[in-house]
Amino acid sequence: MATTSHSLSALLKQSTIDDHEAVLKACNISLKQDKGDLQLQHTKFVALLKLDRYDDALRVLEEGGGDLKQRARFERAYALYKVGDLEQAKNIAGSIKDERGARHVEAQASYRLEDFASAAVIYRELAGDPAAVENEENDLRINGRATDAQLEWQRQGYLAQERKPRREDLEAFETAYNAACGSIARGELSQGEVLLKRAKDLCNSLSELSEQEKTAELLPIAVQQLYVLGKLGKTEEAEKIVEEISVQDIPDLSSRQIAQNNKLALASTTSNPFLSHRIFENAAVLPRTDKLFQFQTERVQQNGLTLDLLTLKTQGVINSTSKLLSSPSPSISSHTNTLSVINAAAHAQSQLGRLGLKKILPLLQKRPNDIGLVLTIIQLYMLTQNPGSATTILEGLLKRLSEPSFSENQDVLHSPGLTATLVSLYSAQNRASQIKSSFAKAASYWRHKSKPPISLLQAAALSLLSSSSAEHNSLAKETFSTLHTTDPSSRFATAGYVAATTAQTSLDSPPVPKEIDTLTPVARLIASVDVSALEAAGVPHLPAPASTELTSRKRALEERSKPAKKRVRKSRLPKDYDPAKTPDPERWLPIRDRASYRPKGRKGRAKAAALTQGGVGEKGADAGGGGKAAGSEGVVKAASSVVLGGAGGKGPQKKPKKKGGKK
Repeated sequence: MATTSHSLSALLKQSTIDDHEAVLKACNISLKQDKGDLQLQHTKFVALLKLDRYDDALRVLEEGGGDLKQRARFERAYALYKVGDLEQAKNIAGSIKDERGARHVEAQASYRLEDFASAAVIYRELAGDPAAVENEENDLRINGRATDAQLEWQRQGYLAQERKPRREDLEAFETAYNAACGSIARGELSQGEVLLKRAKDLCNSLSELSEQEKTAELLPIAVQQLYVLGKLGKTEEAEKIVEEISVQDIPDLSSRQIAQNNKLALASTTSNPFLSHRIFENAAVLPRTDKLFQFQTERVQQNGLTLDLLTLKTQGVINSTSKLLSSPSPSISSHTNTLSVINAAAHAQSQLGRLGLKKILPLLQKRPNDIGLVLTIIQLYMLTQNPGSATTILEGLLKRLSEPSFSENQDVLHSPGLTATLVSLYSAQNRASQIKSSFAKAASYWRHKSKPPISLLQAAALSLLSSSSAEHNSLAKETFSTLHTTDPSSRFATAGYVAATTAQTSLDSPPVPKEIDTLTPVARLIASVDVSALEAAGVPHLPAPASTELTSRKRALEERSKPAKKRVRKSRLPKDYDPAKTPDPERWLPIRDRASYRPKGRKGRAKAAALTQGGVGEKGADAGGGGKAAGSEGVVKAASSVVLGGAGGKGPQKKPKKKGGKK
C-alpha cells in the first residue's frame, strides 16, 4: 500500500492541481498494479467528477464496492444529482450529517424534485448558519429567491421567506430576475416587467462577463419578457423582443423549448396554425437532466392541444383529454379543469352560444362532477344572456357535492372559485339573500381551517356584516376575529372586527374594543369632505343594474296595456295611399267577394242574382213560403247548380277548329 501511494504521489507531482486528465491518467497507471486500492479509486472517482464524466464516475463507484460508496457518500450524491437520479441523491445527501456541501446537494435535489417547501427550509437554515464560506451568501440569496418564486407558482406563497423584492435584490441580475419570476407567479405582471428590465440592464453592465456569456444570460430574461408583454397585451414591444431571441442559440434545451413556445403563442393570431403546429411538434425531446417543471409542462401540453384544435384535429383532442378526465372525483386543479374546457371546445367544434350548448350539454350526463365542464356551460349561458340556467347548473353541481359520498371533497364544495362564481350569478340577478347564505356557508367552513383563503373570508365577513340577521352578524364578528388573529397588522381585519363588535355591543356592555386605537380617527378621515357641497348636491339616483333588463322577461302593467305601434315600411304602401282616408275593411277579399262588386253584362248579373245569400229558390217561390227547411233546400240547390255549371255542365259549346295535317 505504501508503494502504491508513493508511486501515485510521484505521478501527481508531474501534473498541476487543475489538470484532471493527468490525475486520471496517473490513477489508471497505479490501479494496474493494485486494483483494490481504495484511495486510488476515490481519487479516480473525483477526477472523473471534475471532468463532468458522471456516468463513468458512478461506474467506478459500483466497481469499488460498498467501502468506496461509504467513503465517498457526498461525491456519490452529487454524481447522482447530475445524472438525474434525484430521489436517491436527496436521500444520500440527507443522511450525511454536519456537512455543508451535502446540505446544498439535498436542497438542489429537492428543488428539482419540486419539493420546494423542503428546499426553502434548507436554504433558510444555511443562510442562518454563521459558518458560511466565501461568496456563499450571494449564492444562497439567489437560490432562495428562485425557491420562493417556485412556491408562488405552486400557490404556496405563504411558505416563501420573502414575497416582496428588497433593495439588495436589485443589486444583481440573478436576484432581480428571480424576484421578477416571483412577481409574475403572483400575477403582478407590471412589477415583473420592471424587474426584468432591471435584470437586463444589470447583466449588460457587467464587465467581467464576455459577450458570449452575456448573450447566454440575457436569452432567458428575454424569453420571460416575451411572456409578460404578451400577457399585458403589449404586442409591438413583444415583437421587438422576438427579434432579439435566437432560439437555436439557447444552450439549454428546456429554455429553448419555452422560448419557441412563447414565440408561437405570440404569433398564433397572425400565423398559419398548421405551420405553427408543425414547428411545435418538431421540438427536441428533453433529456432526463433537463426536464421542465410541472407547471411548465402543463402549459406546453395545453398549448399543444390548442394548436390541435386550430388545425381541426378535434377527434384527437377528444381522445387524449378524455383519458385524463376519466376520474369521477371533482377536482379544483387548474390544469385538469383547463383540459376539461379544451375537451368541451373539441366536442362543440369551437362553436359558441346555443350551437355550442347543444353539443356540450349531453357531456354533463357523462361527467356530472366535472367542474371545468360546468364552468364552460355557465360561460356559454351567460353569453346567451341566460343567467338563470347558468345558476341552475351550478346549484345542481353544489347539491351533488353536498351528498355524503363526496364528504372528502368539502374543500372543492367550498372552494373560493365556485363560491365566487355562485355569488356573481346571484349578483347578476339581484338575489341578495342567497348571496349572504352562500358566504355564510363558506365562512363557517373555512374559518376553522389552519390555512383559510383570506380573500374569501374578507368578502364573506364584509357581506355578512351588512345583513339584518343576528346569526349572520355573529358569524361576521367571528370571521373578522379569525382574520385579525391571523394578521394583526391588517387594517381591514381590525376595522371589521371593531365594526362587528360595536354592532353587537349592548348598552350595558363595554362600549368599544381597544383595537379602535390603532385605526385612523374618523375626524381625520372626513377632514377633506365638504358637507355643505354634499347637501347641496342632493341624493343621487343610481341607474338600475343592467342585469335587470336581461333577466326580467315580463313587462310592466302600463307597458302591456298600451298597443304596440307597428312601423309600416314606405315601400309596401300603395301609390294612391291617403292617410286621411279609412282603408276599405274588405280590401283583403277577392273583388268578386266584396259587397261593392257589380258584375258587368246580362249573364254576370244573372249569376250574381243566383248567388245572393238568403234569397228564395225557384221551388221555394212556387211553394209559397213552404217553411224554413224548404227555403234552405232551395238555396243549397241553387248554389250546387252554379258549381256544377262552372265545372263544365250543359250549355252552348263551340266546336274547335281542326289544324292542318293528316287525320
